[in-house]
Amino acid sequence: MMEEEELEFVEELEAVLQLTPEVQLAIEQVFPSQDPLDRADFNAVEYINTLFPTEQSLANIDEVVNKIRLKIRRLDDNIRTVVRGQTNVGQDGRQALEEAQKAIQQLFGKIKDIKDKAEKSEQMVKEITRDIKQLDHAKRHLTTSITTLNHLHMLAGGVDSLEAMTRRRQYGEVANLLQGVMNVLEHFHKYMGIPQIRQLSERVKAAQTELGQQILADFEEAFPSQGTKRPGGPSNVLRDACLVANILDPRIKQEIIKKFIKQHLSEYLVLFQENQDVAWLDKIDRRYAWIKRQLVDYEEKYGRMFPREWCMAERIAVEFCHVTRTELAKIMRTRAKEIEVKLLLFAIQRTTNFEGFLAKRFSGCTLTDGSLKKLESPPASTNPFLEDEPTPETEELATEKGDLDQPKKPKAPDNPFHGIVSKCFEPHLYVYIESQDKNLGELIDRFVADFKAQGPPKPNTDEGGAVLPSCADLFVYYKKCMVQCSQLSTGEPMIALTTIFQKYLREYAWKILSGNLPKTTTSSGGLTISSLLKEKEGSEAAKFTLEELCLICGILSTAEYCLATTQQLEEKLKEKVDVSLIERINLTGEMDTFSTVISSSIQLLVQDLDAACDPALTAMSKMQWQNVEHVGDQSPYVTSVILHIKQNVPIIRDNLASTRKYFTQFCIKFANSFIPKFITHLFKCKPISMVGAEQLLLDTHSLKMVLLDLPSIGSQVVRKAPASYTKIVVKGMTRAEMILKESQYIKAEGSRTVYP
Repeated sequence: MMEEEELEFVEELEAVLQLTPEVQLAIEQVFPSQDPLDRADFNAVEYINTLFPTEQSLANIDEVVNKIRLKIRRLDDNIRTVVRGQTNVGQDGRQALEEAQKAIQQLFGKIKDIKDKAEKSEQMVKEITRDIKQLDHAKRHLTTSITTLNHLHMLAGGVDSLEAMTRRRQYGEVANLLQGVMNVLEHFHKYMGIPQIRQLSERVKAAQTELGQQILADFEEAFPSQGTKRPGGPSNVLRDACLVANILDPRIKQEIIKKFIKQHLSEYLVLFQENQDVAWLDKIDRRYAWIKRQLVDYEEKYGRMFPREWCMAERIAVEFCHVTRTELAKIMRTRAKEIEVKLLLFAIQRTTNFEGFLAKRFSGCTLTDGSLKKLESPPASTNPFLEDEPTPETEELATEKGDLDQPKKPKAPDNPFHGIVSKCFEPHLYVYIESQDKNLGELIDRFVADFKAQGPPKPNTDEGGAVLPSCADLFVYYKKCMVQCSQLSTGEPMIALTTIFQKYLREYAWKILSGNLPKTTTSSGGLTISSLLKEKEGSEAAKFTLEELCLICGILSTAEYCLATTQQLEEKLKEKVDVSLIERINLTGEMDTFSTVISSSIQLLVQDLDAACDPALTAMSKMQWQNVEHVGDQSPYVTSVILHIKQNVPIIRDNLASTRKYFTQFCIKFANSFIPKFITHLFKCKPISMVGAEQLLLDTHSLKMVLLDLPSIGSQVVRKAPASYTKIVVKGMTRAEMILKESQYIKAEGSRTVYP
């Protein structure tokens, strides 16, 4: 029983002494020890085995037991000492807390004493500085009073001097004095309630009003609305008066400018009245020559009279442009039936040249000033069609195929005067549009006549297809039209011109390209089955001549060029036209038309080669395959098919060298047409013997190899066929081979004749 109780006590003690890993780690960090008895995972059995590893070591067991007992007694003594030392800890803690509370009370008392002393010191400082603050305020007020009195004295004296100088027209002195008086008067805005100050302010306003009226009267006298200019040119008085007008109400300055410009242009309105012969478009140069002389005259006589910042020369030119635009619009409405294309283009060209002259001479700073409103300038564009107006020599040289893709010189900076006069021509641009419609119609008719007269293009011996020269001429003419129209307007006329472009792109596609494609025939040419078995006579089955094949390839290349160039044309038109009209530029229908021509051309080439191979396939189906006794070389019909392929494909490839993707389409379409037709004729070869099936299998393999080599057949440069084409050929011809192999299998099972 005693042993059981001791075991239970040990288990309970171990449970109590079981510490958490965190507590155990903290103890090890505070009291590091290498003694196994201090380890948390202490094992008594392992410890005893360590002390007595062998039976011989049990000889000193008594010594070990005594050491352990001694260690136990020391631990008991240490524990007892620690427990007794903790007896008075609670009493010591309470005593320390009371001492801390007393120290805090003493600290609060000292803080309160310091605060009271600080408040007394602050009160004492306020009493000391009160008198000083009063003296500072008095000094500030005194300074303000002296300054105000000085300003008042300056204002009163300035007003008196201003009134006296105004009466004597001493505008030079008035310009300096008036600005100073107005600056001084600003200091008295908060004193306007004082009658004397208000009276001085009213006198200043009255002086300004009188100055304005007096200066206007002086200018009216110097430059009367009716009659001639005062002789002797400008005076120093008027020059100083302009300096005063800069300070007065801006309306005075605007009135002076308006009166001077009106007087300066009065002669122009008389010379170029609507009923005058020089007012019509054919003499529009005289208008611009007149204003150029007037600008030179102004610089010589009045250039120093007006301040430079007034930009009077530019204002005169801008007002001239507004008047000219109004007068031209009026006379063109009256004589609209007399406007011809050449006359209109002449007037527009001279007008745009004059606008360019203004842009070189003036900055355009007055176009947004006052009532002189700037016309909207066209948006910036990177259009390579936009360049200097082409000359006849450059137009003749610009006939190359890639003309639209040639790098163009950069566009000049935007002209702020663009359209300031030429805007008046926009309502009459329908004349230009109708003329271009007529010219393009005649151009298309000439293309048709030239094609009929010259006949189809010669066979191409160089690498690359021959593009019809008429397509380059058409797009060169389009370029010329775009250059001209872009100088006139970027609005509705550009949309109208685009519509004309669309019309004649379609006409070119149908009349020149599609209309000249060779027509297919259904005649077999009187060939017999026996003739199809002869290699030399097999070539007679070709539908198109060499010239016709070259023509088809040329039309295909031309349509491909037109398709790409039409896409570029659409992009350039969108760059040129106003942003709000971009959505109305759409040449998708015309591009689809050229795509249709390309598809028709490819289909004709496929049909031609397909038709050339048809007699050979017919001969294959008519042969007596059950009578074939031995397997030899490829059959004559295979030789005939290969002959036609070698005749047509190199010609087509050479003439489509510049458009490889369409040659690939031709190969794919031919394979998709020929292979199903070959399999169909293969089913017609019945009955068929075992040897006949082997011969057909050999022929099928020969055709398969020829078709795989079709893209580079007869070429000195061997190129790998496109993967898409190879896949179609392998899939189709493998099916034909499987049909023949299946027939051989059936024959091997015992049938005498087989039907694929």
